[in-house]
Amino acid sequence: MQATTTSFGIEEALEKLGIKDLNHGTSTGNKWFPGGEEIASYSPVNGELIGKVTTTTKEEYEQVIVSAQKAFLSFRAMPAPQRGEIVRQFGNKLRELKQPLGKLVSYEMGKSLQEGYGEVQEMIDICDFAVGLSRQLNGQTIPSERPGHVMREQWHSLGIVGIISAFNFPVAVWAWNTALAWVCGDVCVWKASEKAPLCSVACQNIIAGVLKENNLPEGISSIINGDYKVGEMMTTDTRIPLISATGSTRMGRTVGAKVAERFGKSLLELGGNNAIIITPTADLKVVVPGAVFGAVGTCGQRCTSTRRLIIHESVYDKVRDAIVGAYKQIVIGNPLDEKNHVGPLIDKDSVDTYLKAIEKAKAEGGKVLVEGGVLEGEGYESGCYVKPAIIEAENSFEIVQHETFAPILYLLKYSGDVENAIDLQNGVAQGLSSAIMTNEMKEAEKFLSFAGSDCGIANVNIGTSGAEIGGAFGGEKETGGGRESGSDAWKVYMRRQTNTVNYSDELPLAQGIKFDL
Repeated sequence: MQATTTSFGIEEALEKLGIKDLNHGTSTGNKWFPGGEEIASYSPVNGELIGKVTTTTKEEYEQVIVSAQKAFLSFRAMPAPQRGEIVRQFGNKLRELKQPLGKLVSYEMGKSLQEGYGEVQEMIDICDFAVGLSRQLNGQTIPSERPGHVMREQWHSLGIVGIISAFNFPVAVWAWNTALAWVCGDVCVWKASEKAPLCSVACQNIIAGVLKENNLPEGISSIINGDYKVGEMMTTDTRIPLISATGSTRMGRTVGAKVAERFGKSLLELGGNNAIIITPTADLKVVVPGAVFGAVGTCGQRCTSTRRLIIHESVYDKVRDAIVGAYKQIVIGNPLDEKNHVGPLIDKDSVDTYLKAIEKAKAEGGKVLVEGGVLEGEGYESGCYVKPAIIEAENSFEIVQHETFAPILYLLKYSGDVENAIDLQNGVAQGLSSAIMTNEMKEAEKFLSFAGSDCGIANVNIGTSGAEIGGAFGGEKETGGGRESGSDAWKVYMRRQTNTVNYSDELPLAQGIKFDL
């Protein structure tokens, strides 16, 4: 588990992305505002200061919203395929800047370089998806019960979409929302996590150039920066019909209540407590990489990270030993070095949460199979590098019932039929991602049935982590119920309208009602 040190050209990447020592954190298109206080962004990779951004003042926020309102009036009138062309150009810019943006994601957030590149690739993929979607925002024709009448359903642009994103995917989740919202004719205002604010500045620099080249209104894309108080400006603002918020369940409760209070719409992507069920017929060649990457990828800081392995008692010892053995091969260190598998946690607060969770699990009776702890020494100076831990536990443990955003994997044992495992998997408050490893068709189908997994994502013979943009992404219960990305998730960014047209010479009423004058 030794770190390695290499030069990766971060300075060059920052220069290509227009990142300075001090960056304005508020923008509408190419227009930047001076801002108020400063937020310093320190890399969890080495603890060094990357740069600073200024926070958004109330006055600047008001200017951003007014600019967005004005831009919406003209942008919604642009034909959807033309809006798709703008998204296509944005996707091409991302292709050109994939390497520097991926490096910034890795350096500011701490995920591996390959995951950083992969996150930018997700942005490119959702742009491609949205371009095709721009010609498929279809309504439908509905049979009318009245002669000489036709009913139609159509979709209209919604307005301003407020986006609140989390640090763990500092660019992809924004793109999931913006790419779809833009082709739908909406304009976007983004508040990024204050733990990774430079990524928002970099993305705004990229889209601002596209808007300028096409002579489009600046308010189509805006960013604001700051703590939760800046986010509250959006959640309480009646001029923003939709708030898309990604983060903890605690945050989601607050956002959801605030938005509902003003009868706005919210798209919530909140916590996960994801499990993989491992049945007697499971193939270890599939189980081990799926479980290990799910548990330690992004240092356990994905909402889809694997938190629990639910293993049948007949194969428990074999699976346990294989997973423990695989953990011995994990290399922890600078995530910009592609030889390393796991980078740091985002900050020391997360390290503290990780350590307390391990102690809590021990206090509740958990048996530690792979010791955790904080790594020290050369290459670990930031104090954010930790060891992935494995703990034998019970599903009823309080700490197992909660999501810990860190690389802690709990092993649980089940006996009997797969229904018992499904009950354990569903026996938590969260409902994001789930998986079963089995070669038994009946078990797989039970897992996918109405009586199976209660999660928004249910996989067979792949892990819980890593979703393609073609399918709708999101979960149930305390995960919030929102859906982003593929399938028909675009509908949340639009308002539905039902039309009835009478092309006859009479006025028959619905339900056969007579009203004679």
